[in-house]
Amino acid sequence: MAAVLKSCCVNIPQRWVIVMMGFLGLFSAYHMRVCLSIAITEMVESTEKTLELKGETCPGLNNSIDSEPKNDIARTTRLFDWDEYTQGIILSSFYWGYLFTNLPGGVIAERFGGRHTLGLGVLSTSLFTLATPLVVRYGGLQGLIALRVLMGVGEGPTYPALTALLSQWIPEDERSKASALTFSGAYLGTIFGMSVSGIILKYTSDWEVVFYFYGAMGLVAFLLNAAFCYSRPDEHPFISEREAKYLKEKLTNNHANSKSIPWRAILKSKPVWALIIATVGNAWGFITIASDMPKYLGGVLKFSIESNGYLSSLPYLCMWIVGMVASSFADHLVARSRLSIGQVRKIGSAVAAFGPGAFMVAVSYAGCDKILAVTFLTVGQSLLGCATFSVLANALDLGPNYAGTIMGLVNGISTLSGILSPYLVGLLTPNSTVDEWRSVFWIVFLMFAVTEVVFLIWGSGELQEWNDPNFLADKEREREKDVVEGVQLLQTKI
Repeated sequence: MAAVLKSCCVNIPQRWVIVMMGFLGLFSAYHMRVCLSIAITEMVESTEKTLELKGETCPGLNNSIDSEPKNDIARTTRLFDWDEYTQGIILSSFYWGYLFTNLPGGVIAERFGGRHTLGLGVLSTSLFTLATPLVVRYGGLQGLIALRVLMGVGEGPTYPALTALLSQWIPEDERSKASALTFSGAYLGTIFGMSVSGIILKYTSDWEVVFYFYGAMGLVAFLLNAAFCYSRPDEHPFISEREAKYLKEKLTNNHANSKSIPWRAILKSKPVWALIIATVGNAWGFITIASDMPKYLGGVLKFSIESNGYLSSLPYLCMWIVGMVASSFADHLVARSRLSIGQVRKIGSAVAAFGPGAFMVAVSYAGCDKILAVTFLTVGQSLLGCATFSVLANALDLGPNYAGTIMGLVNGISTLSGILSPYLVGLLTPNSTVDEWRSVFWIVFLMFAVTEVVFLIWGSGELQEWNDPNFLADKEREREKDVVEGVQLLQTKI
């Protein structure tokens, strides 16, 4: 098999194949993660509220564009009467498990390779997705929550594994573009998960098909990963000698299997904590959109299920376009020394924070004007695409030898956003009025703004001294030298 692949693929730059495998892994992880956000709108019984609500509510469907007939099959497949609070618990439960496997996943990816860590994550998530209909029917609410926790456990190592892969394959002057392409898998996976879910629900009237479809897609991604993804260039069976030599010359700061992790230095690093805080804000905004925007479009603006799927996915398409274009320009500026890596990261992160935050607030003030609300949402979230080459790439700048560990730490702590955001949305929007959602969007803005200010002050794009594999040994020698000098000084005084 390797000989066949070598004969046909040796002239293809394998580092970009690795990038595409990383993209596919994240694409699969996200379409399996978010498909529940659309499917749950058909799993739950609609309840018409007769009480008088405070705040602006939008009129129901009254035109052919956004109305769709509900047949008997669709009604019989709506099994549950979960309220908004319960739905928030379900959507956030994924992150309960996700929280605990990010950091271990990063350490394992550095020690044993990102290929296996990524592949096992995709495989486990696929199997859990396929099992969702069965678990929901026989385990109910408790079963679904437990399953989502397990999905989070399986998917937790994804980002650290991808970062570990990129650190071993991508030179410094290609990182913006490679990171943007890899991490844009989250955006396109969300597009695929939301838009196709809407189509499936319209034409099958069966929410179970959604999970079977995406679970099968995940298994295909796992098989492709097993065939084409390798953790390091020196492990790759059909990389060209030219590319192997090029990567060896360019990746001089990278050392595979560094023996010890300088935990104290990493945890005391201001740039690392600035990155963690910025990622918490970025994750809060992104997760609020991914988990709850379908509920806003359907429950507040009263879009049909098919339109909901399309419109929920539209901002992610624009995010992908912005991320790819802006990242290429960023690499161009770095390669020509127009801007430093740190300046590129901070400019990108500022655009990805203040832009989406402001436009999210504007969405709520658009009220029931569907066109204006969708326009604000799309423009704002497009700017979030700049996060792919800023905060998501920054771990590679600070310490490529420990990039998986850093990303595990960063992404693990930022997972708190995934736990708290859907829960808070459920508490703040019991009646799905525009006024209730305005509070949600103001919180998103504040999370973006406050965390970004921290990154602008203390963030960095410079390689940190603790990236050197000999850092701990050098520090130990310095301590021993200080002890010896102290003893000698004491003896002299005596």
